[in-house]
Amino acid sequence: MLFRSFLAAISIAFNLLSSSVAHKDPNYNASQLVESQTVESPYPYDFPVLQNGSLADSGWFPMPLCHGFRLEEATIDQLQRELSSGRLTSVQLALCYLQRVYQADGYIRAIMEINPDFLEIAQALDRERAKGRVRGPLHGIPFLVKDNIGTKDKMETTAGSWMLLGSVIPRDAHVVHLLRESGALLMGHATLSEWADMRSNLYSEGYSARGDQCRSPYNLTTNPGGSSSGSAAAVAANIITFALGTETDGSVINPAERNALVGIKPTVGLTSRAGVIPESHNQDTVGCLARTVRDATYCLDGIYGQDPRDNFTLVQQAPAGGFAQFLANKEALKGAVFGLPWLSFWQLAPQNQQDQLVELVDLIESAGATIVNGTELPHWQTIISPNFWNWDYGTTRGYSNESEYTYVKTDFYNDITKYLTELNNTVIKSLEDIVQYNIDNVGSEGGIPNIHPAFQSGQDGFNASLATGGIMDETYWQALSFCHRTTREEGIDAALYNNGTQLTALLVPPDVGQTYQIAAQAGYPMITLPAGVSSETGMPFGLALMGTAWSERTLVRYASAIEDLQASSGTKYKRTAPLWLDYRSKNIPVNNV
Repeated sequence: MLFRSFLAAISIAFNLLSSSVAHKDPNYNASQLVESQTVESPYPYDFPVLQNGSLADSGWFPMPLCHGFRLEEATIDQLQRELSSGRLTSVQLALCYLQRVYQADGYIRAIMEINPDFLEIAQALDRERAKGRVRGPLHGIPFLVKDNIGTKDKMETTAGSWMLLGSVIPRDAHVVHLLRESGALLMGHATLSEWADMRSNLYSEGYSARGDQCRSPYNLTTNPGGSSSGSAAAVAANIITFALGTETDGSVINPAERNALVGIKPTVGLTSRAGVIPESHNQDTVGCLARTVRDATYCLDGIYGQDPRDNFTLVQQAPAGGFAQFLANKEALKGAVFGLPWLSFWQLAPQNQQDQLVELVDLIESAGATIVNGTELPHWQTIISPNFWNWDYGTTRGYSNESEYTYVKTDFYNDITKYLTELNNTVIKSLEDIVQYNIDNVGSEGGIPNIHPAFQSGQDGFNASLATGGIMDETYWQALSFCHRTTREEGIDAALYNNGTQLTALLVPPDVGQTYQIAAQAGYPMITLPAGVSSETGMPFGLALMGTAWSERTLVRYASAIEDLQASSGTKYKRTAPLWLDYRSKNIPVNNV
């Protein structure tokens, strides 16, 4: 699929050229043509240099300059300056990113499919710019969407499963439509954990039948974070500027923090889910992954807003003029009051992470913020698993009427049926059809346990959803009510209102999955920032800000202030470049460390 799209893209690129070298140079001969097709200097751009000694397991994937511009780690503002000056066009920018795809993506499998029309779109955006029309900060900026976010074009929207290949969606997802209107350039779809992790409870994170195993450029043997794995890996590896992901419980925050990225998981209802392959209407949200807070905020500004196809968006509380107006520098930290829910979350982090994160918290305090320790969620001993992320923790304790999984698996039965009814050109019309396809194609889709190495538990998530029949019974409503109450007014809100002292936000270690799990149940926002790297695995981890409903403006303000402090202070606790550890490894399942 990628190769076919690549050929189409190259054909378009050829047609965009005013004339070939052969037309320009009367002395051009066949010998020159043959010689131009071979690579005499393959290092360091076309092939990774084989390292030795202590670096023997590391890869090196430097990016060549893009028409004299350093594209690696470039921000949206920097790109806009090049585009506005005429030193770079969107066509050139897109082709440089395509070169990066072919340089690096064979190792990390972040790209599901390249948009065969992306160069034509880039050319049209360049023409608009030449005529003085610039739609906004995203004009001409390439991005990816997770493969469960619908794009009504020549690309497939499949959630990583072969069974939806060839299906035709009715319209763009609303967030895609908004980004197209903003002038952003859709480069393609990103890989993901198949069906956004709903299908199985014991699986290889980042794997899908259609997309293969996505890997983090930091350590290719290790869990890359998910389920928006490809979105994160692509941005981290500088294959793209920013990407959209989706989250039901951790699927934006987790891959962002495990790839040294900024991840914005919005309040449920700030971004429309219409046109997104669903999991649970109570918790699904579309978010942004980028290398800086500003870039992620530009992305958020491009996708939020009301949508009549998603009733949750009709009650949203969003500022006029977007969220970029709240971006700040480190001076904003003076007077801020942050809480540390130590017993609730921090004590669950590995000691090495605690040590590094506490140093960063101390730096934030030295910049003028007040840090209040012990700002606990009142029911933390009941609702937070002491061992690991567990979305069926209520049932583990013996109370299915207090479990997130009770309503999520029921929601999925109903929500996926509704989604499938709008698809054309497919025989997959129900969860029953999905389950049967995975059984009939067990070799590729692993519908039976212990057959496929990526799906060790088969499709137990689908089977659990199937068993509910979509019936929203008393247990369903009790579980939903319990999770909302203990994570909202008697949870995050109570922790923020610390015995009468209103906190700015909670600071939490998002590598502890229970952090984003509580925010997911509440439907509340989080933003994660790059903060450190594990000395054992080379994998990054983050520091996250957690707030109440519709508090994105506050989280953007203080996340950007902390990022500015990281940049200006010289601290090592910030985003670092990938090391491509074990870049030749192809283990499935990936290591869950």
